[in-house]
Amino acid sequence: MSAEISIYEKQLIHEIKETPYEYLPNLLKIVRLFRESVELKPAEASFRQGWKEAIVNDIEPVSELWDGIDAE
Repeated sequence: MSAEISIYEKQLIHEIKETPYEYLPNLLKIVRLFRESVELKPAEASFRQGWKEAIVNDIEPVSELWDGIDAE
């Protein structure tokens, strides 16, 4: 698997080098936001967030969770 990572690292480095300097701050923001969106939060943090939402009644009925999603 380290060989796959190496390939992706090389491709990322190439893309970064091809990005104009003035756009690097935005690229960095994009990469950080992406990483944060795909990382799993620790179970304790997730539980605490859910508990806070439940306490302030920031909840939705299970019957409405899939409204508007066209899944086949």
